[in-house]
Amino acid sequence: MILSFGLISFAFAQSRVISGKVTSSNAEPIPGVSIFVKGTPSNGTQSDATGSYKISIPSDAKILVFTFIGYKTKESAITGTTLNVTLDEENTTLSDVVVVGYGTQIKRDVSGSVTSVKSKDLENLPVTSFESALQGKAAGVQIAAQNGKLGQGITVRVRGAASVTAGSEPLYIVDGIPITSGDLSSTTAPTSALADLNTNDIESIEVLKDAAASAIYGARASNGVVIITTKQGKAGKTLIQFNALGGISSPSNHRTFLNAQEYVQILRRAGQGAANQDFLNGDYTTLQEALDDYNSIVEGRLNRYSAGNNDYQTYKVNSNWEAASFQDKPVTQQYDLNLTGGNDKTKFYIGGQALDQKGILVGNSYKRYSGRLNLTNKVTDFLEVGVNLNFSNSINNRLSNDNAFSSPLQSVALSPITPFIDPRSGLVSGSLPGAASNYPVYYNPFISIGNAFYKATVYRTLGKAFANLNLAKGLKFSTDFSIDNLNQNEESYYGSLTFRNTGTSNGYGQNISTFVINANTNNFFTYNTSIGKSNIDATLGTSYQKSTTKFSTLEGQDFPSDSYIKLGSAATKVIATSNEGAFSFLSYFFRANYKYNDRYIASFSVRADGSSRFGANHKYGYFPAGSLAWIISEEDFLKSGETFSLLKLRGSYGLTGNAEIGNYVARGLFAGTGAYGGLPGQTPSRIANPDLTWEKTKQLDIGLDFGILQNRITGAFDYYRKNTTDLLLDVPVPQTTGFATITQNLGALKNSGFELAINTENFVGEFKWSTAITAAINNNEITDLGGQVLNANEINAAIAGQPIGVFYLPEYAGVNPANGDALYYRNTTDAAGNVDRSTTTNINLAQRIFAGNPNPKYTFGLNNSFAFKNFDLTLFFQGVKGNKIFNSAGQYMSANASNGYDNQTADQMNYWDKPGDVTSVPEPRLFYGNGVGNSTRYISDGSYIRLKTLTLGYTFPSSILTKIKLSKLRLYATAQNLATITGYKGWDPEVNADYQSTNINQGVDFYSAPQPRVISFGVNIGL
Repeated sequence: MILSFGLISFAFAQSRVISGKVTSSNAEPIPGVSIFVKGTPSNGTQSDATGSYKISIPSDAKILVFTFIGYKTKESAITGTTLNVTLDEENTTLSDVVVVGYGTQIKRDVSGSVTSVKSKDLENLPVTSFESALQGKAAGVQIAAQNGKLGQGITVRVRGAASVTAGSEPLYIVDGIPITSGDLSSTTAPTSALADLNTNDIESIEVLKDAAASAIYGARASNGVVIITTKQGKAGKTLIQFNALGGISSPSNHRTFLNAQEYVQILRRAGQGAANQDFLNGDYTTLQEALDDYNSIVEGRLNRYSAGNNDYQTYKVNSNWEAASFQDKPVTQQYDLNLTGGNDKTKFYIGGQALDQKGILVGNSYKRYSGRLNLTNKVTDFLEVGVNLNFSNSINNRLSNDNAFSSPLQSVALSPITPFIDPRSGLVSGSLPGAASNYPVYYNPFISIGNAFYKATVYRTLGKAFANLNLAKGLKFSTDFSIDNLNQNEESYYGSLTFRNTGTSNGYGQNISTFVINANTNNFFTYNTSIGKSNIDATLGTSYQKSTTKFSTLEGQDFPSDSYIKLGSAATKVIATSNEGAFSFLSYFFRANYKYNDRYIASFSVRADGSSRFGANHKYGYFPAGSLAWIISEEDFLKSGETFSLLKLRGSYGLTGNAEIGNYVARGLFAGTGAYGGLPGQTPSRIANPDLTWEKTKQLDIGLDFGILQNRITGAFDYYRKNTTDLLLDVPVPQTTGFATITQNLGALKNSGFELAINTENFVGEFKWSTAITAAINNNEITDLGGQVLNANEINAAIAGQPIGVFYLPEYAGVNPANGDALYYRNTTDAAGNVDRSTTTNINLAQRIFAGNPNPKYTFGLNNSFAFKNFDLTLFFQGVKGNKIFNSAGQYMSANASNGYDNQTADQMNYWDKPGDVTSVPEPRLFYGNGVGNSTRYISDGSYIRLKTLTLGYTFPSSILTKIKLSKLRLYATAQNLATITGYKGWDPEVNADYQSTNINQGVDFYSAPQPRVISFGVNIGL
């Protein structure tokens, strides 16, 4: 008995309990930290959501080890029963895991050009789509919104445009799924299918830029590849996070138009100018007769636009239509709730979001509800299975295209002497039963508010089931199957009061449905092993994708009343059409990476792609790429030093393709639209081209990655050269064939440039200051178009020897001081090559010149992050330089009142008035078009620097969190698009009119809304 008691006492003496708390350097608790006795990893525990832990240890244990990803491992001596520990953040920039095609790699071992952006740089921003959050944060990736409408298309270019008429957007991969990302809008104004993704669900975004990184995606990699990885579960106690954000939006810029007095003045002066021209042309016997006639015309119009009275003579009404186009303090609300946790067997992430945005333009709003479940289960050591599921529902209350009279900003063309409410009827000016057919100047877009709607509703499900099998040591087989199911319905109705806009008296309705089912499966083996100083990993697999799109549209008009808005009530069914299209890819891919002695790296990949889109003679394409890298810092002459943490030289070369064309352009097609006299019929619609094949891009990349002073300074520098051949172009054919064009492989273009990315830890410790810089230079040039000049909008052009979309316009020479005529340089060339720089008043006699590049030569971003104790401050600047903008609306709004009764921008008051006046604004001449033709008059510098994001936050210390039972509490304020420095006089230099946007048609402004300035406040709560 005594012996037993002694044994029990001895056993208790051999163990003790240590407890404490783990916090970061700013006193924030760190959950999930692994804590164990040094030398005995199996004797361990993890910190909970508040950073607290408790561990039973042997009595002879001397040291506890604390480890957590992103923090430096710490060993602390045990001196009592309580041990509180502070972990320091570790700069892991060069040892981060980056996602590449069909796998991951340590960033240090990557021999291609890959840019990675983590979730902390994307979260909690008041943006509809993640591309906006990515803007300026990846070197060589140019991102630009077309306007400030919600849910509209966003242009993304990786190392410049690699095609003239085929798609130029990158390939988007979400958790291994090539998703539907194209424009599904039924109008010519594109929308963004990527807006269905919740930015706060994203863990990281990798941009594969060179051929070595992207060629494993073969025929669709010429425009770059964007790999999006969503958040996954982590072993440990379930963490619950709730984020709420609320903000107020306003236009980032306003434009000034003429007030009532100025408008009346310039219109009267325009009448005098036109009268003088008519007299000089011999249309009147005397000048006074002409002046009297025009005075009567102008005064009559002013009376009409003043609601049939003479209030314009006293400027009683002074309407600001520009200001009225914008909503009053539109609100943005965003709520996120996510749970993450699991154990060694099962891990889960559950996320949900509700987003409600009101746009800055009247009538524009966007709502999205989304949910995500990412689940993995380790069934055995042999088998792991999982699912990724995402559901979203978005409701986009859209607006008309920029060029439509019903677009809110088109109201700036209305007269300031026109009242918002017609005093004769008490209704919005231009509404029936009041004056409406010719009052105001144009259709009043505010009539559409309450009398029309255009709603796009999307239901989208993105699902993937996968399994990973560990077949042998180092050998794994992965298989997955995914579905991207997108259902979109666009419904619109325009009531009877909108007749002046629609041309129908009793209402017009439309219902368009788009159904996309995109199925994909990947099956591949991965193998990695080490033999002595050699490390080898390889991937071999196959992929199959089929995407089917079904489209139907119904249109009707003549409704009993505006109470009936469904097409079943339309007396006349105008259109009923439907169509279906599909494409498929069958692919095989292989990649091998070899590393010797931790310093010499070689990589090779090849992909064979078969596509339904191309000709019978070229169904398959082959896309190889290779790269080499030398980690110089591992050599003895550098390894012993403390200057370089990493110095890696790398180079790559490879071939990628572009398959983004129509599904059936290689085939000879018939259309069943040949009905005549009530009898069905068909007509040939396309010539077959069995030799049609991929656009091919050969890319060279030379890069240098570096880490200096224990990674206090890290970065990458790249030079690249991309040559694209076999462009997919519509080439004219003789009209005797019965066709206008045939799609062929013809032409070439090139992109070359430099990229720089630098990250610095300027100060560490209690006060922290870090900086991230991205900068890029890109030079684009079309080298061959087979002699074609593509100039569809008479503004931009595709011409050999010039950048894509170059402005191709007559050159404006200013104003003749003697008579106020607008002048243009002839710029004709004689047989000897001499250029005639004389001027003419006839724009048709002026030779077009290359007037500027709509594509910026320089893009850059600058991010500074500061932290002191519990406060944090981030300032992010973004900008472009070297591009031009053409104000296509200038021929109406900045036309010196020579092109109708549109209101004018304020600068038009500097018009020529009398002989000797020196100005750039010609004499006002009503309807004479004096200087209003498309010319360099409306070209401006598009460079800008924008304070894109400013965020100030405060994180409550653990001493307070413990009392309120929270693991995290952070309050923050964010300003988006707070300030812009630019020489452009329009609403916003980040612009391209939505109705005409193509690869060629870029940098055009046409009543396009500015980006919103959003001031928001938010809270992050962790339980």
